[in-house]
Amino acid sequence: MNPGRDLRKSAYIILVFIGLLWWIGVVDAVFHLGLARYGVLPREISGLRGILFAPLIHGSWLHLLANTAPLFVLGTAMLYGYPRAARLALPAIYLLSGIGVWIFARSNYHIGASGLAYGMMFFVFVIGVLRRDRLSIVLSMIVFFLYGGLIWGIFPQRQGVSFESHFFGAVSGILMAFMLRNRDAPLPEKQYDWEGEDEFVEQDEEKNDGPGPEYWRNDR
Repeated sequence: MNPGRDLRKSAYIILVFIGLLWWIGVVDAVFHLGLARYGVLPREISGLRGILFAPLIHGSWLHLLANTAPLFVLGTAMLYGYPRAARLALPAIYLLSGIGVWIFARSNYHIGASGLAYGMMFFVFVIGVLRRDRLSIVLSMIVFFLYGGLIWGIFPQRQGVSFESHFFGAVSGILMAFMLRNRDAPLPEKQYDWEGEDEFVEQDEEKNDGPGPEYWRNDR
């Protein structure tokens, strides 16, 4: 494993996804496509398409900008720390959060990638608590320190904000963390030179003890 290369690869994958979001935003604004109508519209057959398209669509540049940094940090942490689990967790969070919104949310169009970001955040934090190896703990602490305040977003706050997307994204992330917590093997713990000194001393002492008295009697 090459940590530097793996981190760059994880960041690159997330940047490609974020670039796609910005490209869609530019195309929507330039050609006045009104893509918001492709969001999740709860309990309407036409709203089912939003399960696939809603995370790609944003209502404003401010909305898209607000999601960009969390997606980059949380997505990179998730792909870097749990590459095998992320292959299953990310599509599951993407789809399950949309399904939850379609079934339970208020009757309005729900758009934006914030549900995905919430899923990433809760996944990385919860799986770190469950696994408790060194890397998982570090990533969990970083995520909590940077984005722990997002937890309040799962409750109703401001008009026009889909707290349902946040809530079901969080639920999906927690569910995936429990299901996939053992899919990635923990990194081998680094052993420093001084940590092996006691073992070497013990082995030397055993060698210097010499054979016991029974050995000498049987040798005669």
